[in-house]
Amino acid sequence: GPSVIHGAACEPEVGDLVDCLNAMGARIEGKDSPTLRIEGVERLGGAEHHVIPDRIEAGTYLMAGAITGSRVRVEGIVPAHLWAPLDAMQRAGYAFEIGKDWIEIAPRRQRPLPVDVTTQPYPGFPTDLQAQMMALMSLADGTSVITDRIYPDRYMHLPELLRLGARIRRQGATAIIEGVASLSGAPVTASDLRASAALVLAGLVAKGTTSVHRVYHIDRGYERIDEALAGLGGRIERLRED
Repeated sequence: GPSVIHGAACEPEVGDLVDCLNAMGARIEGKDSPTLRIEGVERLGGAEHHVIPDRIEAGTYLMAGAITGSRVRVEGIVPAHLWAPLDAMQRAGYAFEIGKDWIEIAPRRQRPLPVDVTTQPYPGFPTDLQAQMMALMSLADGTSVITDRIYPDRYMHLPELLRLGARIRRQGATAIIEGVASLSGAPVTASDLRASAALVLAGLVAKGTTSVHRVYHIDRGYERIDEALAGLGGRIERLRED
C-alpha cells in the first residue's frame, strides 16, 4: 500500500537513494521535495547505480586550497551541490573556475575576508562544512559569525582550535571568530568526523607541528585524506598511536 514521508530531507543523497530504489523496481515520487510518496511493491530487483560524489569531501578539499592559499582542482563532482559553500568562500575573497564536473579554486595570498555563515538544510550551507569554515575564518582579516541551526552543539572543535591560537568565543548556537594572522602548531584531539577535518586544515597552515589525535574519526568520511593532501604538497603523515 501507499506510504507518505513528510518533512523529508532534500539533500542530494536522498534523491540519489530514490533513484537507486526506483531503478530496483520501487515506486517513489517526490524526489528532491520534502514529501515522498511510496507505493509498496512485492519485491525489488537488481540494478546498476552509480553513487553521486561526496559533496562534503569535495568542499573540504576546496577549503584546504582556500586556507593554504593554493590552487586546488577537485574533479568528479557535481558543482551544483556546492553553491552555498562556494558562495561563502567567494564572499571571503576566493575565486573559482567551474566546469561540468570539476571546480578549481584560485590561489590567494591575502588573508580571507570575514564572512557570516548560518547552516541550513540543503541547499543552504551544510552543517558538515561548518567546522572547516570555522578553521578558515580563524585566519580572516576581521570578525566572522558562524551560527549552526542544524546542530547547535556542534562545536567540539572550538576548544581545539583555541589550542592552535584561534580567537573564538561561543554564544549558544553561534561562534564569533576574531581572525588572527597565524596559527601555531599544538597537540589537538579530534572529537568527530568534521572536527577532525577542520583540525587537519588548520594544521596545514599552523606554524610548527600539529598532532591530531583520534584520527579514526576522519577515516569514516575521507578516503586516505593524508595521502591526498600530501599529494597536493601538504606536509602531513600518519603515525601509529600506541
